[in-house]
Amino acid sequence: MDRRQTAIVCTGGDHLHPSSAVDLPVHDLVVAADSGLDLAAALGLHVDVAVGDFDSASEASVATATAAGTRIERHAPDKDATDLELALDAAAARGAKRIVVLGADGGRPDHALANLLLLGASRFAEVDLEGRTATGRIHIVTDTIELSAEVGAIVSLLPLGGAARGVHTSGLRFPLAGEDLEPGST
Repeated sequence: MDRRQTAIVCTGGDHLHPSSAVDLPVHDLVVAADSGLDLAAALGLHVDVAVGDFDSASEASVATATAAGTRIERHAPDKDATDLELALDAAAARGAKRIVVLGADGGRPDHALANLLLLGASRFAEVDLEGRTATGRIHIVTDTIELSAEVGAIVSLLPLGGAARGVHTSGLRFPLAGEDLEPGST
């Protein structure tokens, strides 16, 4: 098994601008979820592994990736996992401890919600997960995180799998000092 530490996962979600690749972390692995092959190509990323049922990737994209040495892992269309779930599993199985998901919004509201819930799934609790969309970033926090941003940037804290207890923040307009955040409440 590979012992890779940082993976980039490209999805077929929103349309990230190529400048989104400028500040990507140094990475050991790139995984494409189906038409994430197109996003990877647009960002100039070499894909190591592409997974999915390939119902949305063009045959030309798959052929180009295959010719470039990408490992293609085809799954039946009637499967019990989304293409993003397969991609996260592929990255984690190859030892990724940090995964940055590009196009995490899924391109539609139901995919966006499913993707966010997947990123927050307990089975990925040991992985540092970050989602990037055309309009923002998502960080899954299971313990602590330190973020830096420009003054005036919007930061939202949303609990996913139940209440977040004893939340402490600093540097925000409305700091928290041990408060609880309940799902469905602001």
